[in-house]
Amino acid sequence: MYKQLHITALLVILATGAKAQFISITRVKDQPDSLRTGINDTLLLRRRSFFPLPVLAYSQEKGLEIGAAMLYSFYTDNKNPDPDTRNSTLNLIPAITTQKQFKIDLRANIWTHDNLWHLKGIFRYQNYPLYFFGIGDTTHYDTRSLVDNIRYRVQLEGERRVNGHFYAGISLLYQHDTYGSGDNKGIYTTMPLIDKDGGYVTFLGIAGVYDNRDNQNYTRHGSLLRLHVAYAPAFLSRHPLVKIEASGTHFFAISRKSTLGLNGLFNSLQGNELPFYLLPEMGNDNLMRGYYTGRYRNQNYLAGQAEYRYLIDPKMRVRAWFIDLKPKFALAAFAGTGTVFANRDFRFGGFKPSYGGGIRYFYDENAKLTIRVDYAIGEKRGGEPRQKGLYLSLAEAF
Repeated sequence: MYKQLHITALLVILATGAKAQFISITRVKDQPDSLRTGINDTLLLRRRSFFPLPVLAYSQEKGLEIGAAMLYSFYTDNKNPDPDTRNSTLNLIPAITTQKQFKIDLRANIWTHDNLWHLKGIFRYQNYPLYFFGIGDTTHYDTRSLVDNIRYRVQLEGERRVNGHFYAGISLLYQHDTYGSGDNKGIYTTMPLIDKDGGYVTFLGIAGVYDNRDNQNYTRHGSLLRLHVAYAPAFLSRHPLVKIEASGTHFFAISRKSTLGLNGLFNSLQGNELPFYLLPEMGNDNLMRGYYTGRYRNQNYLAGQAEYRYLIDPKMRVRAWFIDLKPKFALAAFAGTGTVFANRDFRFGGFKPSYGGGIRYFYDENAKLTIRVDYAIGEKRGGEPRQKGLYLSLAEAF
């Protein structure tokens, strides 16, 4: 079974107030009383914070995994602060396993003064095995293959506000993969696949965005709509390809403490020859929780989910040694559905369930940054254990 066990150091969670620098500015635009959360209602306390989250995990394909998730939060306009400028983050995740495997993931999410520019970057290197189950929405657990994968990935995106809440942007993605059979068993060894041993691709894209969310971290109200289209030219890639990504998110502030979020996603890969490792994959810690990433993959991926969040403020203060906190939490319940399908092969019967619940801890309540723990349940196929997952992450699912 592909289970994962995460163990977090409690003292690290409680020590989140350390290494922080505050700058106080008055908020210009107050929210209506019905939308306030009890977190920074009348004053915005801007702070730079660094949070390390040690993680210990175990899975069959990797053995024991030791790593950390480190998040640095800051603001780009401290010299001329605007109360509406969103916080920027740098996220570093290194990990090593007892099987001598290694990965490093560095992500940057930058907002400039008054959110005029939104810049994102990803650098990822991994030498990690994974399970390959095949292609389609009816793959079987018993025929899975252990596959070795070395991946280099560089992704850069830049979006600029052009009018009101509308942004336009461009993107660049380069990815190089090497694959090989890890155990010479299962479907990978016999299935004909395009670029079975790996390949490379360079996507050049454009994006249009509408974003009027009140906050990008723990959103209470507003929408985020994004359409991204990218082309991989033949002279920069193994095959010419077109990638389409459309997503939408909307939040309703039901009461001072209750929030309902809706999230939908459509991914599509088009071309005459489609490398198997570039096909859209179902399942991760954000959408279709409970499914092993890549258990189901195909040319198109469609999914949606709803999540209800309820804020808990115990109005208490915790003081012990170097700890001085006023902890705040949120409970969450979510449900969703999704499917993968080939062109002209969409079936309503292919949709699979995803549901569960979790808890969030506000380790930086000023920027509304959270630690998220979710437990999700998915499909029960005949002769197989029910698919499920336990997730420990920094920041919200959407």
